[in-house]
Amino acid sequence: MTKSSLSHPKTRGPSDHDVRTQIVDAASEYFTHYGYEKTTVSDLAKSIGFSKAYIYKFFDSKQAIGEVICANRLGEMQRTVDAAMSGATSASDRFRRMFKAFVDAGSELFFAERKLYDIAATASLASWPSVGAYEAYVEGVVTAIVREGREAGEFERKTPLDETTRAICFMLKPYVIPVMLQYNLEHAQEAAVHLSGLVLRSLAP
Repeated sequence: MTKSSLSHPKTRGPSDHDVRTQIVDAASEYFTHYGYEKTTVSDLAKSIGFSKAYIYKFFDSKQAIGEVICANRLGEMQRTVDAAMSGATSASDRFRRMFKAFVDAGSELFFAERKLYDIAATASLASWPSVGAYEAYVEGVVTAIVREGREAGEFERKTPLDETTRAICFMLKPYVIPVMLQYNLEHAQEAAVHLSGLVLRSLAP
């Protein structure tokens, strides 16, 4: 990596937001090459031409930097899922699209950005806030789909909504949570098809 020509801000210079973005971008590139666990803040500072103390003005730890990177990657996965669901013609269609999109996005992260996938795995194991927000997103999507299906008469209404949502989320976890998906990649695409069908049959009125 080439060192940045950005100098420490004096009277005028880049905004705090610009510096934070530059640090995150540089960290993403560095972590992609060397991995999150093997990188220290000192390594990162040296690679981009900042002092370690200067980086600590914007992030209080390596984890704080990793949090932003993890949130960005999980956010990309969410946008992929949202885009996949946008053309759905029914709640059942939306559910199938959602499941497949989660598997596709998670597999892409695992195979295309293996070192950054490791950050997501670390985040899952350590329960970082970014992972909590991602899991809340999954629950929100499932709740919305079930509610949509009930309002359209497509799904049964006897089971409490929160109970139905939790059960579906438990089933989805091995395929939508990065640290778990790595153990289910071999059959993930097939599982998305068969488990979608099973869930949708159980939701039928």
